[in-house]
Amino acid sequence: MGLFNNFVNQTRKPEGFLGGMMIKTMNSGHAKMADWGLDHLSGIEPFSIVDLGCGGGRNAGELLARYSKASVTAIDYSPLSVDKAKEYNRAAIEEGRCNVLQNDVSALTLPKEEYDLATAFETVYFWPGLEKCFAQVCGVLKPDGYFLIVNESDGFDDTGRKFEKIIDGMTVYTAEEISDALRAAGFAEVISDHYSGKPWIVVLARK
Repeated sequence: MGLFNNFVNQTRKPEGFLGGMMIKTMNSGHAKMADWGLDHLSGIEPFSIVDLGCGGGRNAGELLARYSKASVTAIDYSPLSVDKAKEYNRAAIEEGRCNVLQNDVSALTLPKEEYDLATAFETVYFWPGLEKCFAQVCGVLKPDGYFLIVNESDGFDDTGRKFEKIIDGMTVYTAEEISDALRAAGFAEVISDHYSGKPWIVVLARK
């Protein structure tokens, strides 16, 4: 496997030097897309948020900034990502508004019906079975809680399909496939949106 393939494979579970570089790339490179996704939460005022697959912690930080009365729990199954997310959100952690944990979305150990909002940015590609993992998310959300998924690939774009072939364990999904899995996992309402001119998608579900 060449250097490029080694680097992009850090997307799934960052480790070591290349993993650190990937986390920096993700924090900066996905910011515009993530903020577009967050704009779909207009009218929602969560007080308890969980960011799933938090990576380097940038989006957890943005959630803390947007919702000044909220607390955010950020989780990732990569120890390196957990460390980087703690560094990124150190001030909020010291204030008691943020907690960063190592956890696996396929077997969450978080409290049941605890959160008003769950978010997942550029991560469901790697989840081992959408319906199973979405059911885990549904379980930690309060009744009427929301789950926001933001992906750079809509499942049809050439770039997404290219990376699917070279990144181990990656599957790109269409908005319809994600929506169907959410409904099967117990979510009551699901809507989706597509960014004009780019393959970015948002899927927003309510429990």
